[in-house]
This record gives sequence, structure tokens and C-alpha cells, in this order.
Amino acid sequence: MGCTVGNLLAGVRVRQYSPTKLAAPARRATVASVASNPSLDVVLTALDGESRPLEEWLTTFNLACVVLDPYTNESSWILKTAARILDGFRGADVRVNFVVTCGADDAKKFLGPLAEEFLVYTDPDRTFVKSLGLATLPAFVFVSMDGHAAAAAEGWNGAEWRKVADTIAKATAWSRQTIPAGGDPVPFVGTPALA
Repeated sequence: MGCTVGNLLAGVRVRQYSPTKLAAPARRATVASVASNPSLDVVLTALDGESRPLEEWLTTFNLACVVLDPYTNESSWILKTAARILDGFRGADVRVNFVVTCGADDAKKFLGPLAEEFLVYTDPDRTFVKSLGLATLPAFVFVSMDGHAAAAAEGWNGAEWRKVADTIAKATAWSRQTIPAGGDPVPFVGTPALA
């Protein structure tokens, strides 16, 4: 990847949370029942400025979304792992992407070179996040072509993200991934999605 978290966060204001929230023991991230089926009318805007309703982004492919809050440390901790997981689905019948809860400029600063390697949607008003009913970020969400939130995990727990990845692999007849892998972070809860 060639970039450090320090480089990725350069110029981006990081929201601080109380030490008690950060030190809280990792909750078990849940799968499938966490996310609601999103509204197909929610508009997602790609970094190149192309805006379409979710329904149009799902016309030919499912979506494998890693949803991040660029103003928190927790979302930066998962970047390398998330990129590896999404990269493992290149070539599958799924549109791999990051959804970043900010505007285009901050998304580019936060993601650094990943902004050029992956499809990136911006969600500055967190409309997509709200539509999915997410409570915690980062999150890994699989949205099928029919608009169904088929699997989701909030926060970071390798076993729970593996369940989402396995759901994607099964739906797309793709190979399973090793999650967690060496170098992945220890489990953590994440931060409030709508703070």
C-alpha cells in the first residue's frame, strides 16, 4: 500500500472520544440482523462526482461496502485490512467500494492512494448509513442486487467480517478469504455511526 495512517490522516480532523469508550471491551459485532434494507432511492455519489440512486448502482452488481468515518481513529485502523478484503473480491460479481461519511476532498485525504484503487462513495449527510440502520462504524455491508442488506458487521471483529465475506463468496460463487489474517487489528467496537 505504501502509506501510513499518519499520511492518510494528514489534514483530516479526527474526532476524539472519551477514554472510557475507547477502552471498553470489544463487543461482539453482529451480522445480518444489524443492517436494514436500504432505501433504493438513496443517492450515492462517487468521487468522480457521478451521483445515482442506489437502485442504479445495483443494476448489474451486488455491493460490498466498507463504511468508514474518516474523522475517527477506529476507521483508520481498519483501512489496510478492508482494502485487502475488498481486493480479494475483485473479479467477483460484486462492486467493491468504500463509503466514506464526508465530502470528496476529505475522502481523498483520508484514503490516500486507496481513493484511486477502489470505487469510493461519499455520504457526508450519512443518508446511506441511516438508511442501513448502522449504529457503529467501521462497518462491512453486503447489499444484494435486489436491494436486500444480506449481511453486515459493525465495528471490527475478524470472525464477524468473515461471515459477511463468506456470504458474499457464496452469493457470487467466489473463493473464501482468510479473515482475520496476520497483521489485522485486534477486535474493537468502533464509534457511533450517527455522532
